[in-house]
Amino acid sequence: MRMTVADVMTGKVISVTAVTPFKDIARTLIARGISAVPVLDDDSRVIGLVSEADLLRKEEFREEFYREGYRPPLRARLRHPHGRRKADGGTAADLMTSPAITVSPTESAVAAARLMDAHDVKRLAVVAPNGRLVGMVSRRDLVKLFMRSDAEIAAEIRDDVLDRSLWVDTAGVAVSVDHGVVTLSGWMDRRTEAAIAVRMAGRVNGVVDVVDKVTWKVDDSAWDAR
Repeated sequence: MRMTVADVMTGKVISVTAVTPFKDIARTLIARGISAVPVLDDDSRVIGLVSEADLLRKEEFREEFYREGYRPPLRARLRHPHGRRKADGGTAADLMTSPAITVSPTESAVAAARLMDAHDVKRLAVVAPNGRLVGMVSRRDLVKLFMRSDAEIAAEIRDDVLDRSLWVDTAGVAVSVDHGVVTLSGWMDRRTEAAIAVRMAGRVNGVVDVVDKVTWKVDDSAWDAR
């Protein structure tokens, strides 16, 4: 089963507006035990994101540190070129990172993980086609995919991959899962079909690795090279 962002996201999201004061944002993060809030316009569309890191710019760029000869590390200045502006900001509009990196609820969880990695962010705002906020998805939400039980993973590989997705005889294939590591054993008619089964099993959410012990009756791999 293809796990989507909608399957793992947090649907009830605390948000702020562009005019929300600095201290109100800080209180919200602490009281709710969250690390960031989306910033919405009057039509509930996402215009940015304020995180704990954005709030900490105020401490990092305080004038007294400069008088003591302190400057933020070069890496921090390059990675956060607007740090000075955020340090002086008093509202969400000044503090937020904009535009926010967003994702559709219908995107796959894998696509969300790749988007986070590409933009080096820890969370994504989940938006509907009209741009309105419908949820938030974080790295922690995606890590939960690996918390699926071995029995659940084995059942999905058996039912959805082997029995439904492959239009070949898979009755001779056995599936076992131990701490997310899948072992496929037994036999199939063709080598290429066995390889496809292994690849598809590896795409199931929660799978850590696949051990291929499947044998075949006909080695048809050479046929594809002709």
